[in-house]
Amino acid sequence: MCLVLLLLCVASRAFGQVTSDGRTGNVIPTGVPFLLVSPDARSSAMGDAGVALQDDANATFWNPSKMAYMKNNSSFSLSYCPWLRNLVSDASISYVNFQTKTDDRTAIGLSMRYFNLGKVDLADANNTSQFPYNPYEYAVDASLARSFGNNFSLGFSLRYISSHIFNSDANYKLQSGSSVGADISLFYRDTFVLFGKESDFSFGTNISNIGSKISYDNTVGSQSFLPANLKLGIANTWKLDNSNEITFALDLNKLLVPTPPETDGNGRIVKGKSTDVSVPAGIFGSFDDAPGGFREELKEISYGTGLEYAFNHRFFIRGGYFYENPEKGNRQYCTFGVGFKYKVMDFNLSYLAAGQQKTPLANTLRFGIVFNPGSHGG
Repeated sequence: MCLVLLLLCVASRAFGQVTSDGRTGNVIPTGVPFLLVSPDARSSAMGDAGVALQDDANATFWNPSKMAYMKNNSSFSLSYCPWLRNLVSDASISYVNFQTKTDDRTAIGLSMRYFNLGKVDLADANNTSQFPYNPYEYAVDASLARSFGNNFSLGFSLRYISSHIFNSDANYKLQSGSSVGADISLFYRDTFVLFGKESDFSFGTNISNIGSKISYDNTVGSQSFLPANLKLGIANTWKLDNSNEITFALDLNKLLVPTPPETDGNGRIVKGKSTDVSVPAGIFGSFDDAPGGFREELKEISYGTGLEYAFNHRFFIRGGYFYENPEKGNRQYCTFGVGFKYKVMDFNLSYLAAGQQKTPLANTLRFGIVFNPGSHGG
């Protein structure tokens, strides 16, 4: 059991639960943080920016409302990411997504994320080897999008979450955890002339993982908030000519989860507010509960930005940067990637570049394939 706890701590570090130099900082702890990991190789190569990108085959994760403006009637995508290979040899994140239009204004989507934490050899209190255990977590989504004219759409997702990071044990009284969450999103797009070139502008927002707390035992106060998150973003594509396009994207993220307060030696709150609140109170209170006031609230915003160059709608080169404040997790890294379209298939690869001392996410690779049945290809 102790090894499972150790692996859980390692996973939490990778998701920004402690700073890279060993300081805890005033980070915001949540349950099932894998829900925040970008699964697809395209947006991952653009600094994890994707809430406003158009023509997105993985819209069910970034912004379900974008599905209403799919260029193809349907798409199927599959992504795979070896996870934390500098620390764990067999952990991975897999993602499968299907989305299709049911009419000119409506689209639906289904997706699943699977987080494999790798095999762990369990031991008892006397450090005697017991048997291997494979902790894992997954989430299954069903999404709906509806357009209201040519420029505006709304989206909604319902999510079931299951976490099996603990092996059921009568002595520890631990069990698997489960929860239900939802996303609410909107998308706006327009076309105009900018700098003498035709330009496609878009804005998107997604409030994700709104749902009940998750727990692994029946102890009072042991429940953890889901990683409810507010994502705002813009994107703009400049059509330089018939063969060349450049897309810029920028995302801002803010966790809608209570910030831990500052306490004295007796556990009394001296700054900030109690985190023992309901989910709605935690969401609305997350904008003004930081012990450091408004300045600390600003530090809780992370930024992802990226560029994509497209040639003839077939070859793609991407780059980006992600920034998180050192006191709130300190994830800071550059990203790169390439893409290639062949007939009805898209192939994407992304790479996360950072020093291993800076983040355990260094050298992370993501692979993605998109199948667009019914598209013209080429």
